[in-house]
Formats: sequence, structure tokens, C-alpha cells
Amino acid sequence: MVKSELIGTANWSWSMYPGLTLGAMNTLYVWGTEEQKQTYLTKFCEGIWTGTMCLTESHCGSDLGQIKTRAVANDDGSYSVTGSKIFISSGEHDLADNIVHIVLARLSNAPEGIKGISLFIIPKYLPLEGDGAEFDSKESERGAGVGEFNHVYCGAIEEKLGIHGSSTCVINFDGARAFLLGPENKGVTCMFTFMNTARIGTAIQGLGAAELAYQGSLAYAMERASMRSLSGNKNPDKPADLILVHPDVRRMLLTQKAISEGGRAMIYYSATLADRMLFARTEEAREQADEHLGFLTPILKAFLTEMGCEAANYGVQIFGGHGYIKEWGMEQILRDARISTLYEGTTGIQSLDLLARKVILDKGKLLRHFSKLILGFCKNHSWLSRNPHRRQMNQFIMPLAQYTLRWNWLSLRTALRASRNRDAVGAASVDYLMYSGYVVMAYFWAMMAQKAYEKLAAGEGDAAFYEAKIQTARFYFERLLPRAKGHGATMMASVDSVMAMTPEEFAAG
Repeated sequence: MVKSELIGTANWSWSMYPGLTLGAMNTLYVWGTEEQKQTYLTKFCEGIWTGTMCLTESHCGSDLGQIKTRAVANDDGSYSVTGSKIFISSGEHDLADNIVHIVLARLSNAPEGIKGISLFIIPKYLPLEGDGAEFDSKESERGAGVGEFNHVYCGAIEEKLGIHGSSTCVINFDGARAFLLGPENKGVTCMFTFMNTARIGTAIQGLGAAELAYQGSLAYAMERASMRSLSGNKNPDKPADLILVHPDVRRMLLTQKAISEGGRAMIYYSATLADRMLFARTEEAREQADEHLGFLTPILKAFLTEMGCEAANYGVQIFGGHGYIKEWGMEQILRDARISTLYEGTTGIQSLDLLARKVILDKGKLLRHFSKLILGFCKNHSWLSRNPHRRQMNQFIMPLAQYTLRWNWLSLRTALRASRNRDAVGAASVDYLMYSGYVVMAYFWAMMAQKAYEKLAAGEGDAAFYEAKIQTARFYFERLLPRAKGHGATMMASVDSVMAMTPEEFAAG
């Protein structure tokens, strides 16, 4: 996660090539046969082959049950796949010797809908068979282990708003030879291994956009002079004060800082869950980590990308007119960040996943677990605890406990409303996710504040660093966390205000 953040912040477009390859590696590691692992994982680890994820088709978007790409069984146990996929990131390039596509397709005898989809490995060039195989000069030019072309064609390079360094393609499979990955008709289940990797990776894009926008904005605010401070000249020897002194500029900078540092804590905590999911000593511990990561994944993906776009937008705003032109780089951060709220499931799709599947259908089990973590922290650091910093921490503990308790109440109320009107879930879902995101980030900011007080009391580390953590936590709790109240009120509003208007009334006027 640390390396992914550093690379992604520096150049998100380029980071997508190794990022998607990692997703393909994880999927093969979980679902692949030993032979498939030996064939593909070795090349992925060497960095000489890359991977992609092929889900979307032009007619269906996120509704995977409508997929038309077909797979027909061959006599040798392989399959022939025909169909087209769109929006395939890293789908065509010359950065590697081979591109291996992980593709959803439907077997000819499969049931309709999402239950009839299987997952396949389709390399652009077929791997050579056997170890140390001899191959002619034409094959040598293609690279190590690369055999004949597999009828995988790039139909078009998508013209996009941002991430221009990432080759997003239309990919056509014309009877391409494919290899089943995982069980038949369980493709979506298998692909979720890839999708969850990608969703956490996309959350890092939100973090990277916020961090990069903050770095550029702060440097500019400490150099750019414009107008005088409302509270008196701060730079009397100059014709104007630095824009850093203006409250609104500080508001935007602190918002960027709070988003990037709070988002980093959320993502790195989730990375520990991913490690436990793979390497915990017991199956029960691994399953528990998997469940808790699954609960947090839609929050990470949707909340942090929405907030990353806000931070990127503030980068343009702080630069003023200079932010709107290419010279300073702020507009590119905004353009690049915008896709993050769309791919791997839009904010609306992630919100439905959280509220409908992870909360209502789960009967609130995972929500109660995470709430207990938060409320346990509040109890252990509250005014009545033995925490030596309880007086300072009270400004964080009291609101955090209140928002968390209301989170549980809102969840119960929404579930009850949904039992009477299913549209209540869709009408409330995005506000529910944003409320959840603000509370989860508040939890991590409270933990960072506690740690900062401990370090300052012990005289350890950089005092200015820890003072800044406390100040940023205070800004988050006073200026950003209260936004959750509006989301809570909106999700409890009448469903009719969303659903009552007819198509004719939409079109009128």
C-alpha cells in the first residue's frame, strides 16, 4: 500500500499498469490451478507480462448479468471466446512482452443472468508450452515465453477526460483461446477477488489526488501574495500578504490535509486486514479479516474518491485562474481524479453494496463489529477513563461516540423503511455511505490525536508534526464531520421526493 500510494501520487496513469497486474496476480493466486500459477505468476512477478480486468460491455456497464461475450469449449480443455469489452485499462501497450486479460464470459450452456458467467484467462500471445522451450527468431522478438498471437485485438483507444497515460481500450476477442479460471458459472465470485483489489487501489487514487493537490497548493499559498489579511497587514514591507493568511485558503488547505492524512490512515489499516486475510494463523481469523475488509471496501472506494475529487477541485481553486491552465498541473489532478468515482463501480453502486448487502442483508453484524471498535476506543479514552489525556481528548471522544451511535440508529431506521419500500435503500444509499465515511475517518483522526498527545507528553519525535496532527484533527471534527448531519437528515427524508416525478414531468419545461 505504501509503495502504491507513492507511485500513484507521482503518476496515477502509469501506476495502473502494475496495479492491474497485481489484481490479476491475486486472482490467479486464489483461483488458479498450479499450472496456471506457474505459467502466469512467474511472468507477472518478473514484470515482463502485465494483466487487465475485462468486465464491461457497451450495452451493460455494471449490470454484468447482461454480458454477451461467449465461450465455447474446445476438445483440448481450453475454450474459444468471442466478444467485445470496453473501458479496458492497460489493454494495449508495448510496456511488456505479453498482456494477459482476465475476462468474464458466458459458456454456451450456462444459465442466463449473473449466475451463468465464468472467468477466463486470455493472453494476447499464447504462452509457449514447456520449460526452456525453443522458439524461432520471430517468437524471440516477442519476448520470453511468448508464442503465437491469440486473436486478441485492440478495437479502439478511448479518448478520455483524464489519465491520458493509461491506455484504455476496446478489446475484441475473435475466437481467442481461453483457459477457465475457477469453477464454471462462478466467474463473478472469482472476479470479486480482482475487483476488491482494484477498489482498494482506486481508494488510493483518491488519497493520491488529495495529497498531490495539497502539496502543490501549500507551496503556492506560501509563495503567492494577493490582497491584505482581514485582521491586519502580515507583510507590511510588501504590497500584499501571502494567500496563506486568508481564512478561506486555509479552509481549503486544511480540508486537503485532513482528507489525505485521514484517508491514508484508513487505507493502511485496511492493508493490515488484507494481510490478516491471507496470513492469519487460523481460518476463523482469516475469514473475519475478509469480512471486515469487505465491509470497509465500499467506504474506502467511494468516500475517499469523492473526497479526493473535492481536494483536487480545491487545488484548482487555490491557484485561481492559474489552476485552470495546464502550466501548473492542478487541472490534470482534477481530470485524472474524476474517473476514480466511476470505475470499479460508481459511488451509487458502492453505496448500494454497503447499505443493501453489507448492512441490511447482513442484519448489521459487520456494522456492529466496527461500531464496537469505535465505541470501545471512546470508552478507553473518555472523560471517565484512566487516559492521562482524557481532558484534551474529550473534544474528539464525545462527538465520535454520538455520531457512531446515530450511525447505528440510521442503519436500523433505513432497514425498517426498506422493508416497506425497497426504493428507500436506493434513495438513502449515497448519503448513508458518505455518513459512514465521515464517521470512519473521524475514528482514525481521533486515534491519531491520541497518539500525538502521547508523543508530545513523552517528548518524542517532531513536536511540530504532532501539534499539526492535533490541529488537523480539530479542524476535521469541527468543520468536516458535521457534514454527516446533513447526510443523516437527507437519508431520512421522504422517498417520494425522489420517486414521485413521472417521466413526462421530467421532460416538461
